Amino acid sequence: MIGASREALAAGRQNLDSLTDDTSVDVVKLAEELTAVTALLDREVSLRRVLTDPSRSGQDKAQLVGSLLAGQVSGETVDLVSGLVRSRWSGGRDLVDTVEELSAYAEIIAAEKAGTLDDVEDELFRFGRIVSGSHELRSALTEPKAGKADKAALIAKLLGGRANAATGRLVTALVTNPRGRSLEQGLESYSKLAAARRDRVVARVTTAVPLSDSQKERLSGALGRLYGRQVHLNIDIDPQVRGGVRVQIGDEIIDGTVSSRLEGARQALEG
Repeated sequence: MIGASREALAAGRQNLDSLTDDTSVDVVKLAEELTAVTALLDREVSLRRVLTDPSRSGQDKAQLVGSLLAGQVSGETVDLVSGLVRSRWSGGRDLVDTVEELSAYAEIIAAEKAGTLDDVEDELFRFGRIVSGSHELRSALTEPKAGKADKAALIAKLLGGRANAATGRLVTALVTNPRGRSLEQGLESYSKLAAARRDRVVARVTTAVPLSDSQKERLSGALGRLYGRQVHLNIDIDPQVRGGVRVQIGDEIIDGTVSSRLEGARQALEG
């Protein structure tokens, strides 16, 4: 997002943080209602245009939201969405993207409050690895012609009783309404939201063998000192690396694997 939309997103996050600081607010319900609002705005193009029309006053747009959503969702959701439409937007789709992001962010907050955010982060990462390793499963979850109900049922079968409920809701929302994103992009966006919530970065670590707890602690500490922030490790085991560790944080890669050094030597010989 750029310009006005980025400012509106930041304001929406602040409002969500303020709402969820209130212990009386049902954060899971808030997340589910924001998911429903996302679907509504994504489906109703004319409504989206009206709510992002810069020629209409913010108060008029907020009143329209109130009349549409009152009685359908909680007062907290109405207040949050009303605040969003009072803002200015660079593009109509940005409003929908923001409501969707705030829905996922609310799930992250709920998991944090329940003390299960670490589990949710790890489960989302593992789910992504499982899907990437199975062409058949990935096709079933991303096939445009497959019904949303069938995809949701498949997620329930895969994760039901095996993963945190928040993990299931996040994955189900992504699979049933991808909105142009790949499965991998959506899971990565969840990871970034969780990291941002706790002011830390996520490192994807690839090793030939599992790391011990002490090795994980030392690696996390070293990366934390390097980046000046707490670092969460998502660890992937790949025997093809033949030893050493490959670390990716955002677009930056630190590759100390044997396979990388062998490839470098091969290229040097061929050169």
